[in-house]
Amino acid sequence: MAFGDKRKDKATAEEKTHSLADAAIDVASVDLAPSTAAIEIVSDEIAAPREPSTDTGPISRRSNYTRRDQLRGDLFDQPEPAAMLTADRLIDVSPRNRQAPEGGLRRFVYYASLKTLNLGDSRKVRERKALDARIGATFDGGAKFVPVLTRKGGVGKTTVTTLLGMALSLAREDRVIAIDANPDRGTLAERVSKSTRFTVRDVVNRAAAIDGFTEFSTMVSRDATRLDVLASDSDPMLSEAFDEGDYNVVADMAARYYSVVLTDCGTGIVHSVMRPTLQRASGLVIVSGGSVDEARLASETLTWLEANGYGDLVRNSIVALNTATQATNLVKIDEIEQHFKTRVRDVVRIPYDPALAAGSVIKFNQLNRHTREAARELAALVVDGLNNPI
Repeated sequence: MAFGDKRKDKATAEEKTHSLADAAIDVASVDLAPSTAAIEIVSDEIAAPREPSTDTGPISRRSNYTRRDQLRGDLFDQPEPAAMLTADRLIDVSPRNRQAPEGGLRRFVYYASLKTLNLGDSRKVRERKALDARIGATFDGGAKFVPVLTRKGGVGKTTVTTLLGMALSLAREDRVIAIDANPDRGTLAERVSKSTRFTVRDVVNRAAAIDGFTEFSTMVSRDATRLDVLASDSDPMLSEAFDEGDYNVVADMAARYYSVVLTDCGTGIVHSVMRPTLQRASGLVIVSGGSVDEARLASETLTWLEANGYGDLVRNSIVALNTATQATNLVKIDEIEQHFKTRVRDVVRIPYDPALAAGSVIKFNQLNRHTREAARELAALVVDGLNNPI
């Protein structure tokens, strides 16, 4: 290439450079209304000198919400979900908005101070509410079956079943039923106000036609506490025919409509009904009297259960120690109680009560205070075991 050609090419390149520079500063030919999304606005304050920044990096944002992180001031890159609107967050629990205390003086002070001074419930009331909460605890899964049994009659098994059922029904919002599975004409239905003549036999015979709780409820007697009771056959010859298959029919039906199913078992621990009763059991109550032979037979019942594969059920069971039986005053009840505490989860003493000794209809609100408290403690221990089996 000639020297003249090189100078010509250099001049052409310089001309193009000047042309592009001219175009870049020619604002008249530039569109000054681009999309707003492409505009970055810079204020005068930003242009001014800034103090040294302590920011160590970009703001960290998260999408997994927790209330603790929110209180800490963490930022999130998504809207707050509805699950964050919890009762703990929204309900004002200041003294002014807490529930009015029970009891005359504490309640009077609360309202006399225009709800500005809330002394809260007394210790006794708090203990009662705590016991109510234990009894009324919800269950996981389906219906819970709790047999009440012993190898000796006359120790108050039916009475304990009734007391337990009433205490559960008063504190719980779901349904509780007690089934009389005694093969020798049980008397469970006679401990509540009887409102029907139907029995377990009628449930077995009509099971295919029962398609709702309304129909089933006509076959049970309902107590004032909301406890439902299903009676056994009044004819001993018929009740002897109540076998394993029949019990399963009744139990399946009860499991549809009830959360807790108590079974008042007979004294025949090897009766055919006992096997499905124990197989379904989520908890167990053993009833013992206060005499030597009654306590020994109750302990032997535990031994039989352990020997037949129900060791876990025994360890989670509760012994109801009926201190109203004969010869109770002649034995050391504390020693009997200590014996059972080595074998089961806990022991509850059922005190003597004239209203129970009569053997007639039980009115829970007419029982002695100690009797009601014992029944409620028994109910709480049973529910504790259903929710936290050993």
